[in-house]
Formats: sequence, C-alpha cells, structure tokens
Amino acid sequence: MACALCTAASAQSNPQATPAQAATQAVPVIDGAAGPCSVDFTITTADGKPAEAATVKVHIAYGFGGFHKLDLQAGTNADGKVKFTGLPSRVRRSQLEFKASKVQLVGTATYDPATECQGKREIKLGEKSASAVVGR
Repeated sequence: MACALCTAASAQSNPQATPAQAATQAVPVIDGAAGPCSVDFTITTADGKPAEAATVKVHIAYGFGGFHKLDLQAGTNADGKVKFTGLPSRVRRSQLEFKASKVQLVGTATYDPATECQGKREIKLGEKSASAVVGR
C-alpha cells in the first residue's frame, strides 16, 4: 500500500507529459443519466490550439413541462476534448446551449438531441464582448 502511494506521488510530481502521453490522455466524460444521447466537444482558442482545462456547462430542462432539470459541468483534457453522455432525446426547448469558458475566453454551441442524438461540436473560444459583460 505504501509503495503504491509512493508511485502515485512520484507520478504526480512530474507534471510535464511527453507528446505521446498527451495524445493518449483519456477524454473526460460526464454522464447525465437522463437518456441515450451524447455529444463530443473539441474546445479551441482563437488561434486553433486546444483549450486545456476549459470548463463546459449546460442547463437541461426535460420531461413533461420541463419539470426535470439537470446542470452538468466538465473540464477539457490537454487536447481540449470533453464528452457529455446520458442526455435526454427530448428537451423543453428544442436546443441545448453549451457554454465553454477559460479565464477571459468564452464560446457557445447549440445541440438538438431530437435531430442528432450522437453529436460532435467544436467551440472556438474568444474574448468576452462588452455587451456580455454589461448584461451580467
């Protein structure tokens, strides 16, 4: 047990990963457990580089009258990837709006599980607009 902890501690103490390790990093998956649909995201910065450790959030209202509510949030891996699974096939509003952010960068993408149950989206992060800051 003590050796296992030593090995884990030494693995965490070396934060630099080789390119091969970064390429094989697992995609984070968050399961809403509310249905059969899923969507894969690739989050990039304005210059096209993967947005590591970006946060992606979504609010879902589903079921009769939208009485069931679900808030999901997940972070991206080093490749800017994250996957949301277990999404309902029918939602209160026809589309879900996924919001991504990292420091001062933001971006959004819409997804309609009724027309595309297994989706893929890319969100390109950009500067917050002045109207978005004023509207807070």
